[in-house]
Amino acid sequence: MSRILGIDHGTVRIGLALSDEMELVANPLKTVAASAHAVEEIARLVREKHVAKIVIGMPLRMSGERGDAAERVDKFAGQLGKALLHEVPVEFVDERLSSVTAERALKRTGQKVDAKSGVVDQIAAVVILQDYLNTQRGPEGFLLPETEFEMPWIEEKKDRRR
Repeated sequence: MSRILGIDHGTVRIGLALSDEMELVANPLKTVAASAHAVEEIARLVREKHVAKIVIGMPLRMSGERGDAAERVDKFAGQLGKALLHEVPVEFVDERLSSVTAERALKRTGQKVDAKSGVVDQIAAVVILQDYLNTQRGPEGFLLPETEFEMPWIEEKKDRRR
């Protein structure tokens, strides 16, 4: 079965996430320095992990317009495609607020958010990829619900005072 690689491209670090073979769940993979060798390293990982598709977060402005960051991502995607001989399709998804979502998720779990560690970049890549995977399956297949849902098997503690 195939896997999908999710990428959160930044000017300092590039977060990577990888789907499971059933393309249901995104998992953090690695953080790569956004250096001249990043494309080579990611291309090596794509081959090593048998990636069938790459999903890159497109950093659009809040208005939906493309800016300088989107142009950098386009250039990066072109370089990556060339390094992979255009054998692996590359898709773009809207990644607005993915890093904010990642930071909030880490804070909710009680983990310290250290931007330099690269964990936020990996989790942002997970957010991008999981959103893509959910969209591919449609609303019935979402693994990460966006709203609260009832859990009838959990009983609420009743006030026992009389």
